[in-house]
Amino acid sequence: MHVVRITALLMLALPVHGNDTDRDLKCEEIKQEIRIIQSKMRAGYSRAEGEKLEARLRKLRALRSKACR
Repeated sequence: MHVVRITALLMLALPVHGNDTDRDLKCEEIKQEIRIIQSKMRAGYSRAEGEKLEARLRKLRALRSKACR
């Protein structure tokens, strides 16, 4: 499961080339992943998991700022 998410994040990290529909789709995928992480954080977590979730959230927010223009 983590391999799929990591692969998806790597694909999202690539520069966005193409039309607006592709960009909008990538933007929505990033936003959805952010919502999933935020939901997990509301449900509670250990310190170690919290650090991992925060790191992923930071990366996704940086991707969102590039992809969602």
